[in-house]
Formats: sequence, C-alpha cells, structure tokens
Amino acid sequence: MNNCYQKLKLHGFNNLTKSLSFNIYDICYATTPEQHTAYIEYIDEAYNATRLTRILTDVANIISANILNIAHQDYDPQGASVTMLISEEPIHSEQLSNSPSPGPLPDAVVAHLDKSHITVHTYPETHPDGGISSFRVDIDVSTCGRISPLKALNYLIHSFDSDIVIMDYRVRGFTRDVDGHKHYIDHTIHSIQDYLSDDTKNAYQMIDVNVYQENIFHTKMLIKDFELENYLFNVDISHLSTYECSAIETCLRQEMTEIFYGKNLKNH
Repeated sequence: MNNCYQKLKLHGFNNLTKSLSFNIYDICYATTPEQHTAYIEYIDEAYNATRLTRILTDVANIISANILNIAHQDYDPQGASVTMLISEEPIHSEQLSNSPSPGPLPDAVVAHLDKSHITVHTYPETHPDGGISSFRVDIDVSTCGRISPLKALNYLIHSFDSDIVIMDYRVRGFTRDVDGHKHYIDHTIHSIQDYLSDDTKNAYQMIDVNVYQENIFHTKMLIKDFELENYLFNVDISHLSTYECSAIETCLRQEMTEIFYGKNLKNH
C-alpha cells in the first residue's frame, strides 16, 4: 500500500465497500433498584432517537454525504435506533482525503460518502445485584466509493461517554483502474489508531489485531484513568467510606476489564 492509491484513475465507479463497526460502552455504579431505574431513564432521555439522529447527521456531514432517508425509533421499555440512507455528492469527491489522520471533533464538524448507510442502536443494561449499570451503543458506518468512514471516529468517540470502545474496519470488493488492474484498497492504513487524535490515544489502553492481507483492522480501547465520583449515579461520594470507594472502584474496573477482554473474571 502506498499513496498512489489516492491518485488512481479508475475505470468507471469506485466499487470498494468500506465498513466501520464499533461498540461504545459507558459504565456506572447504581446500587439500588431506584437508582437503576433512574439511570435507564436518564440514558433513554440523553440518547433518545432525536439526539441520535442529530449525531448521525453530523457524521454524514463529516464524510460529506447526502441524506436520502431517515428512520428512527424509541423503544419501550428502553433503547433507541436510527437508520440513515445516504449517497455521495460527486462534485466534491475528488477533494476528499483518506490520509491516516484524525477526523474532526464535535465542535468542528466539516462536510463525504457514497450510496450506503449509517445505523445506531442503544442497549441500556443493569446487573441484577452487582450495582453496575452499562450503556452500549452499536454504530455501523458503511460507505461505497472513495471516502472512508474512519474520518468520523473522533467525533463519535467524543459524542458519547466512552469507557470501552471496540472497533472493526474492513474494505471489501475491488475497484479497477483504467489499465484493467484490480485494486482491493485505495488508501493507506496500518491501524485504526492512525485516525485517532493524540489526546484520545493517550487516554486509553489499546490493542490491535490486524489482518493486512485481508484488509481487516480491529482495535480495542479501555479508559486508563477515571474519577470515581463521575461513575456514581445518584450516589454522594462524601457519604462513602474509603473502603466503600475502593470496593466500588474495584468492581467498576473488573466490569470494564471483562468487557474489554470479552471474558468473565474471578471476583476479587
């Protein structure tokens, strides 16, 4: 792979499909049934279908897409979904860059995609007796054409309280140049991390599992440090003893570690 991919003269349309799928997890401590209920109600209000639609609209602008159709739904008792069909604005496509660099943050949205889609689904969840509640967001951004959805990563990670992020990026199919040669990827990428800002990378522990010959890239992120009081939902930290604070932090850390590694650990 090299930078010549950005200068390819193609025979017809760019048929490559680039898919970014990832899960974002937000963890908190809510020990009573009342706190569990309040947390779920808060999540449903903070990340309802209307707000998720605004976030996906910003994503469409970041990758410069025309929005063709939006379907959104809030669910009873909890959760929401948004699906957005999009198309590329061909007049701008040659001005786009797929260079491995971070995309914009939420306060600096600029505006490109191709015939494809963006979807988001939310999954609030509580532990039956462990005092841990979690909120998972599943996001898929699939583009067909020149631009890569990786440019939306920075914005999406900063749009949610992201304790754990698990990402997969894959380029499928091929496009053909004017000489008839097939190209199975049209931009340089060594890691999804190349598209994250330095402050994001410094805040998380990261693991890569990449299969370069198949154009498959996988990155997992786990928050390094956190302030306990930011993870207590309707719990006053001043009412907790040092021992209780330590036990809650241990419990939160175990939950995050289990999700990050995808396996259950022995209780401390």
